[in-house]
This record gives sequence, structure tokens and C-alpha cells, in this order.
Amino acid sequence: MRLLLIEDDRQLAVALQRALRAQGYAVDHVGTAKEALLSLKVGMVDAAILDLGLPDMDGTELLRKLRSEKNRTPILVLTARDSISDKIHGLDLGADDYLAKPFDMEELLARLRVIERRLGTAQSACINIGPVSLDTAAHSLSVNGENLSLARKEYMLVKILMENAGRVQSREQLETKLYEWGEEVASNAVEVHIHHLRKKLPEGFIQTIRGVGYTIAKG
Repeated sequence: MRLLLIEDDRQLAVALQRALRAQGYAVDHVGTAKEALLSLKVGMVDAAILDLGLPDMDGTELLRKLRSEKNRTPILVLTARDSISDKIHGLDLGADDYLAKPFDMEELLARLRVIERRLGTAQSACINIGPVSLDTAAHSLSVNGENLSLARKEYMLVKILMENAGRVQSREQLETKLYEWGEEVASNAVEVHIHHLRKKLPEGFIQTIRGVGYTIAKG
């Protein structure tokens, strides 16, 4: 899943990006509401993490503006405003979730997994399709109970496909979810990752839909 982190605290943003990337997320960062609006209008983000204390516009106004413009990108508010009234206000404006600072990273990750399940076809953090098991909470993939060693992009790719089992993902969609701004993307990058995954997974597990993209059949 590709995330947009809207946070003006540079130190916190760097730490969050590092932690989220380690869990298999692609994370782009902006520090102002203006940048966030431009980024979200492009529509290449699966979900956003929003700090309310932005320098150029209050985050609640940004949220109000996005929802008034029919932008339905899932938004998790991450803020120091921790009163019940603040939480209710944020949720009523259209936030999908609300987490107060200071927060536990494990809780943030769990809430992001809930958003992923809403966007995909999976029903829980553990996805079992045939002999292949993905545990997004433990960040692990196994075949017949044996854990596989995967490169970061390989894990991200199989996670996207398994979370969207039964749906075809085009190469362009996969590139968008796998790579952040500024990352160099070779023209055959997705194909190379698929090739490596197929060597580790059961034959036929990842299916090619010629001229369209890739998919994994639902279990």
C-alpha cells in the first residue's frame, strides 16, 4: 500500500517513514496542506496519515476540503489533539480513523491493516491461499509452514496481490503501490520481481493475465 504522510515535524516524519517502509509500505511525505492537496488530487495514493497541526492550514480544514471535493482517500488522523470532542469532530469531518500522539507504533500499524482490508478482499491480517500463508502483522510469508526469505519489494508485491486476491493488478497499478517519489523504476521492474517470486512460490500461484496484469486466485 502506498501512503502519503502529511506531517510538518521533519524528525517525526523521517522516523515514521523508516518504520513504515520496514513494514512493506511505500511512503511519500509532504509537510504542508498545499502539497497534500496537490498530491491527493493526482490520485496515486492508497491512504493518507494526516497531522492536524500544519503550518499553512489546519488539518481539519484540509480534511473538510478534501471531503467536499469528493476525495475519498482513506485518511488516518495522527495528532496531539486527544480530547473526545476533537476525535468526534475529526471523524465527523470524514476521517477514517483517529489516533492521538504519543502513540504506539504497533497500534498505528494495526489501524493501517484495517484500512488495507477495507480496500482489498482480505478479511484478516492472516491470509491463507492454498499452501501459502501471509501474516501482515508478523510481516511474514510461508509455504506449507516454511517461512520464505523475501526482498522488501518482493514482500510488498506478494502482499498487494494476496490482499487483492481475485482482482487483476496492472503493472502500472503495482508500480504505483511499490515505488515512492524519486525512486528509479526500471521498465521491467515489476516483471523481474514477479520472476523472482515465482521461483519461491508454488507453480501457477501468481497468474499472468496477458495484456492486463497479474492476479492470485482467491482461496
